[in-house]
Amino acid sequence: MPFAGSQAALGALRTRLAALELRPGDTLLVVDNTPGPDRTPPEPGAARVLRAAEHTSPGFARNRGAERGRAEWLVFLDADADPPADLLNRYFDPPPGARTALIGGGVRDEPVPPDAPAAARYAYLRGVMSQQRTFDFGEWGYPKSANVACRRVAFEQIGGFREDIRAAEDADLTYRLKAAGWEVERREHAAIVHLSRPTIRGLISQQLLWGAGGAWIARAYPGSLQLARGRGLLRWGVSETAKGLLAPLRRPSRDAMIYALLRPLEALAWELGRLRSNERPPERRGRRR
Repeated sequence: MPFAGSQAALGALRTRLAALELRPGDTLLVVDNTPGPDRTPPEPGAARVLRAAEHTSPGFARNRGAERGRAEWLVFLDADADPPADLLNRYFDPPPGARTALIGGGVRDEPVPPDAPAAARYAYLRGVMSQQRTFDFGEWGYPKSANVACRRVAFEQIGGFREDIRAAEDADLTYRLKAAGWEVERREHAAIVHLSRPTIRGLISQQLLWGAGGAWIARAYPGSLQLARGRGLLRWGVSETAKGLLAPLRRPSRDAMIYALLRPLEALAWELGRLRSNERPPERRGRRR
């Protein structure tokens, strides 16, 4: 699990992970990818912490963590995941096929009440983190690394995650595994709750990052992703926002207004993200595994 944040947030994360049920041979590892100087080692606990901040990309952090284990399967989670105690058991019920390299577990946006902050409520209404959103790409579908299990032998065969990109490393991993003859399964019942970003700024930052990753994937794997609303994008965004302002008049609901206003904002941020580079600056790149 890659992590970047404060010591307090790291402590809260390790507390959540402590509830996971482990069997002999299972290990928990948090990879502290926070930029800056080395920090005070955390107190002993169920989840060990590995410091790996030489290169701040999720692929770098996950690869460093994978190197520390020997188990047959690797389970990757996001740091803002809240897993159930029996998550690992759910992953292997039923047992995966012999050629299965990836198992996509379920990802559910944090349930929040109607009066929650607008960004968190929108994520819940929209299902922003749902695995279905990326599996809907058909033959180019892939599981998000927010909750995914990978067979170690397959992972090592293709060299693990790319370390020189900021986003879409999970799509890239999936496509390389498929090209090597491996298969993907789903386990929606092996689901985690993904803690929501509470601010609109956080939502926009997320979509800008995903947009950069989407544009990179479209270039690296032609035909994988349908891009483009083209020159009509801005006009579409303005139109949808205007509809959002009128929505409460037709449907007097806070949820209706949140969805109508933030849906075009989400789409515009994703499209603008396509203009950003998905690669880390050369001086900060880690080794390509």
